[in-house]
Amino acid sequence: MSEKSNQGRVGPNAVIRVFEALTAQRGADDAEAVFKTAGLDAYLGAMPTEMVDEGEVIALQNALRQHLGVTAARPVARDAGMRTGDYLLAKRIPRPAQAILKLLPPKLAAKTLLKAIRGNAWTFVGTGTFDADAAYPPRIRIQNSPLCRGASSDQPLCDFYAGTFERLFRELVQSKAQVTETACHAMGASDCEFEVRW
Repeated sequence: MSEKSNQGRVGPNAVIRVFEALTAQRGADDAEAVFKTAGLDAYLGAMPTEMVDEGEVIALQNALRQHLGVTAARPVARDAGMRTGDYLLAKRIPRPAQAILKLLPPKLAAKTLLKAIRGNAWTFVGTGTFDADAAYPPRIRIQNSPLCRGASSDQPLCDFYAGTFERLFRELVQSKAQVTETACHAMGASDCEFEVRW
């Protein structure tokens, strides 16, 4: 469980990188339509630079699925997650820490990375909770995920998280790491669960 409280706020990557991925994969018109559907027109002029209300992230994910359909929305969300991972590697995770993780055996690197992610989970789960088990295969659990909150689906919906985790694990733990969402609250599970394998 995250130790800090942020009153339901989430880092701006959950908005910015969705816009980037949408524009890259579907074009500016679709990106604009999704943001307007989500009621986030203001961000079309200037992307957020600080934490955003988790309600905006929930609305954006819902609008993405509504506009594109779940099947087409999922790769956009995953790409946005990968882009978030790239941002974290470039701007948030210190280079010396990255170098140390890359030198560690994968299982120890995974344990260390998950500890760091847990310490920063308050920046991406909003009022949700985060937990992880580093034993192979590592498992990540998010309860009350803002990515699928209130949604119902026959497919897992937290691709943004899966993309972010996969990018970090591939770069810092093992280059062939794959992250799969094995359970999703939108499909009726109690928590959203991700499994990391390499």
